[in-house]
Amino acid sequence: MKTRYSLIAAGALVALSLPALSQTAPAKPAPAKATPSPAPAAAKAAAAPAKPGLAQRGSSGHVNVIYWQAPSILNPYLSSGTKDIESASLILEPLLRFNEKGEMVPYLAESVPTVENGGFSKDYKSITYKLKKGIKWSDGSPFTATDVAFTYDYCTGITGCAKANTFEPIAKIDALDSHTIVITFKAPKPYPYDVLNGATTPILQRAQFKDCLGDKAPSCSKQNFNPIGTGPFMVKDFRPNDVIQLVANPNYRDANKPAFATMTFKGGGDAAAAGRAVMETGEFDYAWNLQLAPDVLARMARGGKGKTVSAFGTLVERIEMNLTDPAAKHGDLRSTTKFPHPYLNDVRVRKALSMAIDRNILVEIGYGPAGRPTCNLVPAPAAFASNNTDCIKQDMAGAKALLDQAGWRMGADGVRAKDGVKMEMLYQTSTNAVRQTFQTLVKQWWTELGIKVELRNISASVFFGGDAGSPDTFQKFYADVEMYANNFDGTDPENYLAEHICSRIPRPETQWQGTNMNRYCNADYDKLVTELRQTVSTEKRATIAKRLNEMLTKDSYVVVPLVDRGRVSSHANSLGGVKLNTWDSELWNAADWFRIK
Repeated sequence: MKTRYSLIAAGALVALSLPALSQTAPAKPAPAKATPSPAPAAAKAAAAPAKPGLAQRGSSGHVNVIYWQAPSILNPYLSSGTKDIESASLILEPLLRFNEKGEMVPYLAESVPTVENGGFSKDYKSITYKLKKGIKWSDGSPFTATDVAFTYDYCTGITGCAKANTFEPIAKIDALDSHTIVITFKAPKPYPYDVLNGATTPILQRAQFKDCLGDKAPSCSKQNFNPIGTGPFMVKDFRPNDVIQLVANPNYRDANKPAFATMTFKGGGDAAAAGRAVMETGEFDYAWNLQLAPDVLARMARGGKGKTVSAFGTLVERIEMNLTDPAAKHGDLRSTTKFPHPYLNDVRVRKALSMAIDRNILVEIGYGPAGRPTCNLVPAPAAFASNNTDCIKQDMAGAKALLDQAGWRMGADGVRAKDGVKMEMLYQTSTNAVRQTFQTLVKQWWTELGIKVELRNISASVFFGGDAGSPDTFQKFYADVEMYANNFDGTDPENYLAEHICSRIPRPETQWQGTNMNRYCNADYDKLVTELRQTVSTEKRATIAKRLNEMLTKDSYVVVPLVDRGRVSSHANSLGGVKLNTWDSELWNAADWFRIK
């Protein structure tokens, strides 16, 4: 029987072709009854996808994948970039995954532990995983519980682990024997499935990474660029910010998988070139995240080589407000809490910036049926989505009045100023046609408010790369506002919302790793996150999650959501087995892909 989380996910999911999306509104799930244990059931179909013609490993030859944001590292613990996490998911695996319906399915674990089956303690303070037997690392050595325990030690033992907030509730992880792992939490944790599950927290091989703890972690090039994994593929060659050459893992647990003997994972370029490479020229078999206008996608599809696949999940395009001063005059302490932002530290200013935006126009021009205007950072599943719609209607007059009230007066040059400080702003994002269109429109609206706006776009490989030495990463945030989108594994937003607690602010001491890009620090918010982590009732969890969402978006406007984006990718007509997944890595079932003859 599915539990509440599975029901929520299944009800919230919309997986349609792009033309169908234009005709069908996303379904809202019916309210689900509470269950004693908030534990998603394993999906039966995930154990062995039934695909015809798969005679032996490598029988389909070669497959070409293109991500127009190029991976810069293959270690998800040192990067928050989707392109790094998803490329690494071909090699590294977690205990459990989320399938295309948002249901939990066992990968390295034998089953999903629940209170009902005895794997999850009744006091919600410990969870026991039994590992599948016979699994080997790609180098032929056995995968054991020691590797699982080590992965926790690795993240908690290095400076600036990108997933530190995921492991913060854990007291310890013990390997009881070679195939049994027990995770003990510091306090009751009714939703334990964000730990070592999903693409963001896979298992690392202890033998390979044991000498990469502490400050050594970023400099372990061989480990970070060529990790040994249990997944369907292994790295043959990796050129960061360019291309990965992969080969089938000879020790993969299913002797008949993967069907593809080799894979080229090409990074870089732009979404338009990626779409054309699949749907028009047939040069590539799969193109990720086609963030393109709907008319552009329709024109590409007429090329006849491939088709789009799309689904709504939790991906939100938004503007992040920097609460700290990014001015270069502050040197290494720019964009740190030592120097508050000269005008964005006023909630009235942030709210005015949000009010000036016409989200309906952004959707119409940028995404069409694959987008919806939103005021929420967490748009799904429906049970966790706030009813907040206050931001949808543009209110330019109200925005101007707020700035007047805050004391920012219009100057003769058309730029507002206060106490000798002018409202001059740097607005950055990654290089992408839709994002540059959004920047142009938002600049126009903000200019009308009396703000001088400079636009900057940065190569996605650099922007999302997490390189502590680069001044252009979204973590360093050397700008006043920045725009991007991301989402979370699975169907519970606990860990996602916890990204905005005070301790997750990127700063020099963490090598600029962290998830709280805004530098937002609110003791009440942190306290409510702690309460969410300890709350059992699904209804109460939803209430708390909605309140946290509104604290970020409606109360403080540190996050300004724009568009609830349907994920749109494309694949060749000859590529079978693709199941677009918005709840985990898009490449979650690459082992099941095959060539249609």
